[in-house]
Amino acid sequence: MSNKIYPIGVQNFESLRQDGYFYIDKTEFIYRLVKSGRYYFLSRPRRFGKSLLISTLEAYFQGKKELFEGLAMERLEKDWSYYPILHLDLNARQYDRPESLLEELNKHLEIWEQTYGSPYGDRKPEERFYQVIRCAYKKTGQRVVVLVDEYDKPLLQAIGNTELQEAYRNILKAFYGVLKSTDGYIQFAMLTGVTKFGKISVFSDLNNLDDISMREPYVNLCGISEQEIHDNLEEEIHELAELQNMTYEDVCVKLKVYYDGYHFVENTIGVYNPFSLLNTFKYNKFGNYWFETGTPSYLVMLLKQSHYDLERMANEVTSSDILNSIYEDLNPIPLIYQSGYLTIKGYDEEFGVYRLGFPNREVEEGFIKYLMPFYTSVDKVESTFEIQKFVNEIRKGQPDAFLRRLQSFLADTPYELARQLELHCQNVLFIVFKLVGFYAQVEYHTSIGRVDLVLKTNDYIYVMEFKLEGTAQDALKQINEKQYALPFATDPRKRFKIGVNFSNRLRNIEEWIIEE
Repeated sequence: MSNKIYPIGVQNFESLRQDGYFYIDKTEFIYRLVKSGRYYFLSRPRRFGKSLLISTLEAYFQGKKELFEGLAMERLEKDWSYYPILHLDLNARQYDRPESLLEELNKHLEIWEQTYGSPYGDRKPEERFYQVIRCAYKKTGQRVVVLVDEYDKPLLQAIGNTELQEAYRNILKAFYGVLKSTDGYIQFAMLTGVTKFGKISVFSDLNNLDDISMREPYVNLCGISEQEIHDNLEEEIHELAELQNMTYEDVCVKLKVYYDGYHFVENTIGVYNPFSLLNTFKYNKFGNYWFETGTPSYLVMLLKQSHYDLERMANEVTSSDILNSIYEDLNPIPLIYQSGYLTIKGYDEEFGVYRLGFPNREVEEGFIKYLMPFYTSVDKVESTFEIQKFVNEIRKGQPDAFLRRLQSFLADTPYELARQLELHCQNVLFIVFKLVGFYAQVEYHTSIGRVDLVLKTNDYIYVMEFKLEGTAQDALKQINEKQYALPFATDPRKRFKIGVNFSNRLRNIEEWIIEE
């Protein structure tokens, strides 16, 4: 049995090292950072190790050499020094009032003012921050290190509340802008967050930040590479295989399918989700650990507000300008990408165009399941059971039953969605058949006004055509005239050809015809 203690939820580098927690050495990256620049920004999804990175930097700049014993930093760093550190952590608070952010900043400022003897506590937050940096430099004789963890937490929590977000934006813009005007007093600064809320807005006064979010040397500064897994967890892979009654090779494949696949730069190695990976080894069981720790409700709100065609999400095409853009309009893609629900799957160098998709099975299945109650009449508790019933009906060759169930999914469609019936129906079909696709083979293609669908199970093949404001007979006729079922003519499985029609009046499926 492995004797590793996994640092689930442990974000403090000092306690992690002192208490003997498992740690994959990232200190060579950190050495490279501090020796090659001064102002950095890093965007990564939640639970990817950003807080631990900030804490490791803090320990380094505090000169705590003993914490780095046996790590790359011990070999690389010859000149350990102590610097005054201002560590701002915006993570642990609910930001639901204009005063919330000011209260949080005030909490940190008061501590720093007492520490460094700054007498300017009666001024605006940005003025106090400026004076604290100046006083810290004067008192210690050393330039200051500024570390900001989850810089964007207030802005993320205010999505959907334009007035509150604007208030937070104005406060943070002035506050972070101080880092440029105090350049002579600063040794190093790093800001981390989930999103890039704005070189143009929040960071417009701080244009000297080096954004390493999409820089190849730092792709696995946070997260875990496949090589790091094999270098550090080989024994644990064998143990997981034995306990799951799987082969070593099958476990490696399943780990990759479920947790790998994050690409923060084109044509680079995939990065594994560290939170899910370490939980899997801790409990010797596969699970949707990352997805279950946070719900992307703000993303669903954006998807619905922008009337987004969900099918695009599985194969979205975009540019670096979009990926690096700020939350200013209703385009949900930058935020979905930065939050870790989509990742880079391909890149066209000639046109500078990125192809996006779900990083792995955990994210894809978790996100699609999460969407279901927002787009159908099925609530969160029922959704898993409904999909189970759906799959069983398909496996048993009961097309009437699963079409009635699909009808019930579309019942009670909210009017604001029903007004765009075609898009809404396509979105519901995408969700349902994407989830069914985890248990049956689905070939799915949509175009304006129609859906072609092929479903395959061990015993049955379903060839389906959907019409909007046509007839089920027309849909079935199209299947036959265009010979959609011809590729399966010699297949021994039983085949169903199904024509389905949607009605604007009913805001639902009106009729279907099944031909065996």
